Parts: sequence; C-alpha cells; structure tokens
Amino acid sequence: MSLAENLQYLRAREGVTQEQLAERLDVSRQSVSKWESAASFPEMDTLLKLCDMFHVDMDTLLRGSVERSLSEDRAGYDRFMTLYARKIAGAVASIVGGTALWSALYALGVHEMLGTAVLLLVVAMAAVVLIASSMEEEHFRKKNPVIPDFYTEKQKEQFHRRYIWYIAGGVGAILLGVVLTVLVFTVIPEREPYESSMGALFLMIVACSVYFLIYGGMLEDKYNIAKYNRQNSPTPEDRARRRRATSACSLIMLLATAVFLFAGLACDRWEWAAVIYPVGAVLCGASWVVLGPKPGE
Repeated sequence: MSLAENLQYLRAREGVTQEQLAERLDVSRQSVSKWESAASFPEMDTLLKLCDMFHVDMDTLLRGSVERSLSEDRAGYDRFMTLYARKIAGAVASIVGGTALWSALYALGVHEMLGTAVLLLVVAMAAVVLIASSMEEEHFRKKNPVIPDFYTEKQKEQFHRRYIWYIAGGVGAILLGVVLTVLVFTVIPEREPYESSMGALFLMIVACSVYFLIYGGMLEDKYNIAKYNRQNSPTPEDRARRRRATSACSLIMLLATAVFLFAGLACDRWEWAAVIYPVGAVLCGASWVVLGPKPGE
C-alpha cells in the first residue's frame, strides 16, 4: 500500500475528516487531499506528526500496509499484559491470603512465631514478584513505547461484558463474606478458635475478591492502548507524580511491616497485627490515586 492509501485508511478508521486532519497538522485541506490522491507528498516534520498521531512507524506508513499492521500484535502486547496482570493481582492477593493462613494457623494452635514467619515469607515472596514484574513491565514499555491499536471493537465489547462480572463478583464476594461472618457468629460463640477460623475464611474470600478486582481492572487498562501510548510519553509533572506515589507505597509497606512486628512481638496483640497488611494495601491504592498520575495522563 502507498502513503495515499494508508492515510485514507487511517483517517477513515479514526473517523476524521480531511478538514479536521488538516487543522491538527496545521496545513490546508487541499494539502491533505493531494496527499491522499498521491498528487503531492508531505514534508518530513508532517510525516513525523502523522506517525505520532496514528501510532504507526514511518516505514509502515510510507511503504507497508497499515491495515495489516494494526491487525497484528507484533510485540506480543496482549500475552505480556495478561501475564503481567496475573502476576500483580496474584502477588497482592497472596498478601491478604497470607494473613488468612496466619489466622488459620493461629486457630489450629500453631505457635505464633511460626505463623508470623510463614506470613513474612509470603509477604517477601509477593514483594519479589511485584518488584520483578514491575521491572519487566518497564523494560517492555521502553522496548515498545508505541503499540498499534490492534483490538477490534468486537473484542473490546466482549471483554467489557466480562469486566462487569469481574468487578461485580469481587465486590459481591466481599459482601458475602461479611454476611456469612455475621450469620456464623449468631449461632456459635465469639471465642477462640472460632474467631480465628472465621477470620481466616473471611480473609481468604477477600483475597480472592482482591485478585479479581485487580486482574479485571488491569485487563481493562490493557485494552486501552491509547492510554498505554500516552503513558510512555509522560510530562515532567507526570513523572514527578509517579515517583511520589511509588515512594509513598514503599514507605507505607515498610511501616506496615514495622507495625506488624511491634504489635505482635512487643504487645502480643497478634489479632491486631493480622489486619496490618490488608490495610497497608488499601492505603497504597489510595496514595496512588491521590499522588499518582491523573487519569488520562
């Protein structure tokens, strides 16, 4: 395909008129018309603007088939982002699951120090997965700063129907856990080991809910390739906000670990310590919303 054919396809795909494209490029409508009829050729700086605007490379725009290129996932974006979402969701959920395991061990009469060691091991493994996955994602973004939007509207619509169930199911499971806990304690006494056993069950339900909520949310971001491309060209303010949010999350989890150890070892209040990491995860999410890049940036 030629530049003229590719330009016609891209403009039609985006639903942009010749006049609108001309305004974006600061040229006349007649110039765009001549490019699409192969009567003239745009200057180099205009070609660069077109590549940036439509998220295609220069070689494909000039000599390749843009239509074929946009229908292919050459970078392996879909597979990478799906696996990345599973790792992040699994790591965060495992932290909550670790507290559920700690509570279950406590209910079974296992020594508190052993239960604490198991929980810290789970948290450490989750931290390794989170750090390694984030580094892999950063490397992928540097290697593939621009991804053509190869998803069809049908694929996006099919996922949106699944996304609704991810979110509704996650929230519904947490509510179910609350109701189940209340019902159970109406028929059994609120004392050990019943409290710890029920706490373990509730936290396990929360862990599953957290997984599906995070996984669903990250998959929704996966289908928003325009957002991915924007994030790879951040403004200085966006970079600063991202650094602040990352630093805040790191500080929160360090403080959570310190509070956990103090509450358990110094105060012997392990029943308080069991909720520290879930609270820390929630605070991390809140800090990212407040301090992190604004939506759409």
